[in-house]
Amino acid sequence: MSSDADQEALAAAWAAELGADEGEEAEVASAPKDADSSDDELAAKWAEALAVDEKEQMQANQEKASLRAQASEAVFKDMTDVARQPRHDQPKRELDFILDIPLDVSAELGRTRLLINELLQLGQGSVVELNKLAGEPLEVYVNGKLVARGEAVVINEKFGVRLTDIISPMERVKQLG
Repeated sequence: MSSDADQEALAAAWAAELGADEGEEAEVASAPKDADSSDDELAAKWAEALAVDEKEQMQANQEKASLRAQASEAVFKDMTDVARQPRHDQPKRELDFILDIPLDVSAELGRTRLLINELLQLGQGSVVELNKLAGEPLEVYVNGKLVARGEAVVINEKFGVRLTDIISPMERVKQLG
């Protein structure tokens, strides 16, 4: 029987914590009931609270659905053709401003890897073996990107590169990835 009294006390404490009306608290505390009826009441209160939560959730979902129905996807007009057409009231667009941008151009005869010890042992007259064979084309880089291949030439006592192969734009794009 003491377990029934403990359950009644727990039910009263639970009702007080949930903020039940004072009249309900007094009724639970003053009228001892059997365990089955208090369990039934507790289950009924839980069911009522869950029903209220479900109803609030359904209302929130309905509000979201109505907002989605009111929203529409943004549609933008294709302006590509308009942008490409020259304007009659302005001079033709020119890209002369990019012609003055400086670029680093380098020609690479070949490459190799050295240990620090080997580097420190280099002196005047030392020969460094490169990965390219004699007669293979030089590689021409612009800002560190391969753009052409060619052969070394001497013009007015200066070295130059005669371009023999220009890298296609498709191959240049592949190098970026």
